[in-house]
Amino acid sequence: MPEKHLFEYAVIRVVPCVEREEFLNVGVILYCRSQGFLQTTSELNEGRLRAFSAKLDIQELQERLRAFERICAGRAQGGTIGKLPIAERFRWLTSTRSTVVQTSSVHPGLCTDAGETLARLFAQLVQ
Repeated sequence: MPEKHLFEYAVIRVVPCVEREEFLNVGVILYCRSQGFLQTTSELNEGRLRAFSAKLDIQELQERLRAFERICAGRAQGGTIGKLPIAERFRWLTSTRSTVVQTSSVHPGLCTDAGETLARLFAQLVQ
């Protein structure tokens, strides 16, 4: 039987109007310490986002999601936060915010392959 690894994940959401607390799931971020894995995957469905608000700046949202990717990748390209240890980067990315791009609460699970688990969660929760 394959070894199971503890992982944590959060759903990345676009919240067009923070006061209304309506959101659209646009991505997932997954961290697995034992596999040294921190990665995010996202997709903006412009049609669904426009149903919430025609005023959304799609290019700005895409840049914010790319920032998540750069921080996950680490190194200098992720800026000051990207230089932090992997666990601290995950905690920073999933901290509570009141901005247009937010994350859900962090949820735990067990997996054998963090990459496959990320793809499965993305298909279930976003697509």
